[in-house]
Amino acid sequence: MTGAVQNTHLFDVQRKRPRLRRYFRWAVPSCAALVLLITAVLTLLSGCIAPFDPLEMHPLDRFMHPSEHYLLGTDNFGRDTFSRILHGGRVSLSVAFLVAIATSLLGIFLGVMAGYVRWLDGVLMRIMDGLMAIPGILLAIALMTVMEASLLTVVFAITITEIPRMTRLARAATLGVRNMLYIEAAVTVGTRFFPLLWRHILPNIAAPLLVQATFVAASAILLEAYLGFLGAGIPPEVPSWGNMIAQGRTFVQVSFGLVLYPSLLLAAVVLSINVLGDFLRDVLDPRMTGRK
Repeated sequence: MTGAVQNTHLFDVQRKRPRLRRYFRWAVPSCAALVLLITAVLTLLSGCIAPFDPLEMHPLDRFMHPSEHYLLGTDNFGRDTFSRILHGGRVSLSVAFLVAIATSLLGIFLGVMAGYVRWLDGVLMRIMDGLMAIPGILLAIALMTVMEASLLTVVFAITITEIPRMTRLARAATLGVRNMLYIEAAVTVGTRFFPLLWRHILPNIAAPLLVQATFVAASAILLEAYLGFLGAGIPPEVPSWGNMIAQGRTFVQVSFGLVLYPSLLLAAVVLSINVLGDFLRDVLDPRMTGRK
């Protein structure tokens, strides 16, 4: 009798495991998407939500602790930290979005061309290998030193560092479908080059490229913060999370929140993007879906 009860309990536990897996499979990405949605809405509406102008100084209120008047305190110039975080999020998320779009468009185009047009493969891949031989942060700093600091130049510098990985992934995916029967059939019936790429190749390689685009967005936010921290990114007077961390490190012993708040938000956003990227990989990859 005792053995029957134990077997029934074991059966109930085994039956609940798939439910728990499905629950956590959707709960974690849902929380990540909620974090990104709230952050995006707050930063987009920062002009209406922020209680102060991010550049407005209150010299008599330097290093104030969080209060009803200053929700997250003030910095060394008396600027409201909460307002600066909201406006800085707009800059950081804009960099992530623009870099992901630019990297995807250029990287996919170059990768598909290298994977399908044989004589372009060697030329393009050697250029990509040369770019990948240089550490991304060093290449971005080198590019920023020869250009005027602005949002667009930061986007350009980060995009150059991210293109090789997207290009290589697009090339590998194109090589995997180039000799498929449906591609050969389309060529046989006289489908032209660009319609062939648009109608037959791109739809069949889009899944891994979409996942890679999410990781590019997360990497772009970190690279922008690195550049701002090193003083080689967006001008210091423009509020961004990287600039706030760089400016607050000098006064971390006086007001630890100047570094803590933007760092926590930066980590939360990057972690959320990576979680969504992993979730997309699991959903779009049939082999991963079969294991769940």
